[in-house]
Amino acid sequence: MPPQRAPEMRFVVEGPPTGALWRRAVARAALVPFVVMAPLVAMAPTADHKYNVYWHGGLFRDNPLRIVPHTVDSLPGYLRNGNFRPLGRMLEKSVDLLAYAMGDVFGLPVNVAFRLVSIAAAMLLGVAALVLAESVVARERLFRRPPSTLAALTPFAVGAGLVAAGRSSPVVLFGGLYLTTAALVLTIAAAAARIRRVRAWSIPLLIVGGAALAAFNELTYLALPLATVAAAVRGRWVLGLPWRRCVPLRLLLGWAGFLPVFLAVRVVIQRYCAAGPCYHGSDVAAGPAVLETFPVRLLAWLPPLSWPQAVRGGGNLSGVVLVLALAVLAVLAWLAIRDLGRLAAVGRPAAVAVAVVALTLLALGAGLGSLSADTQGLVAAHRWGQGWRDSALTVPAGGLLVAAAVHIARPRRLLLGGLVAVLVAGCAVSATVNKRFRDTVMESPIARLDNRLAEAVADFDTTPAGAADRCALRARFFALNPGGAGLARRFDKSFDAAAEQRAGAPFCPTAR
Repeated sequence: MPPQRAPEMRFVVEGPPTGALWRRAVARAALVPFVVMAPLVAMAPTADHKYNVYWHGGLFRDNPLRIVPHTVDSLPGYLRNGNFRPLGRMLEKSVDLLAYAMGDVFGLPVNVAFRLVSIAAAMLLGVAALVLAESVVARERLFRRPPSTLAALTPFAVGAGLVAAGRSSPVVLFGGLYLTTAALVLTIAAAAARIRRVRAWSIPLLIVGGAALAAFNELTYLALPLATVAAAVRGRWVLGLPWRRCVPLRLLLGWAGFLPVFLAVRVVIQRYCAAGPCYHGSDVAAGPAVLETFPVRLLAWLPPLSWPQAVRGGGNLSGVVLVLALAVLAVLAWLAIRDLGRLAAVGRPAAVAVAVVALTLLALGAGLGSLSADTQGLVAAHRWGQGWRDSALTVPAGGLLVAAAVHIARPRRLLLGGLVAVLVAGCAVSATVNKRFRDTVMESPIARLDNRLAEAVADFDTTPAGAADRCALRARFFALNPGGAGLARRFDKSFDAAAEQRAGAPFCPTAR
């Protein structure tokens, strides 16, 4: 009997474990928005921010729970003006309080702390977009398998759209509020796509949760439609379930809580608005202009359209920011390309499912935007890339659509790597035009004064000389911002709240 040969020994070099791949994917999803929005960090507060951060910070710094009764007490006035979003206002006040408290703890001026909070919200949105994509394509337990190759593209595709495309863009205005709200909408859709079993104890929570979405703000009105589509297309095209089993019971419970609150509030608002003018920012402007605005809002997230809006007024772009952004993003891109061979492949049905979810979110966001008189005015003025609050949803939707569309064609690794490089270049340009937008804003004497006011609150000087300096800043503010007694009341209410909280003294003693 011939001697048996010993079995051959093969040495296998394993790639990084699943946990490491996920950590790198999540880090990319968070860091890319950070790099793109970092040039805005020292930009002066604008619009309501130049008052509200001080007002809310001063009121709630020592007792954050006061946010709840303060918001509830204001509901009748907001309803009479055609606005109902109590939970959204609580989040807005919490965001302002966080920025104010960061300045208090770390000695940062409010303008810097507020932008850091907005950047953190954008990072959260980037992670939520990644989780939504993976929740749709994964058949197994989400974090027990490597992330898919979508995780290499999605962060850069989303990050490229985070452009300061005008003063009404969520990258500039109410970023902490609307970017966080958009992250919530995407997270709800991801959860709806994954969780299919409803326990008896969770039924009341699901109904209350649906009602809460109707009491948040306009963006959360879109959460349940998106979640319904995400659950349906994953069930059909990824899990292979029949259509009748694709919409889980928990979504019907959410709708049962949402619709009564939403419809009742809209009836109340319609009656108030029929009797007098309402707040135009959240008013519904139905008419022929909607049909003209809708296709424009479908495309307004595209960076080539939004870049010109960020650099309106001309001026030179910063080559230093471009180089630094490219350097950091190139490292993230290299890590993403290196991981491509170890990431899970995305089949065509799963890629189609993600594309349908992205198109749904894009259409919902554009539909919301097209019903606003503000955006209709932007389209009439041919400002097609201008940002508005719907951009908080259409930007991640567009990024997911790009990533999914490429995977429908079943690309090779080389093509995916090339697309990552193109998206990195787009992110670097977005960071650069954000720097230009910040420079343009800061050319204004009003913006420079707003930053000086932030520094005066952060480094509060209790001496008579400090009081005199603050009174001089107050006088200059009124000289640059004519608004009469109403503006004076708002300024004093806001800055006195912060000054009383910090030092137990008014901002300008001679104003009393």
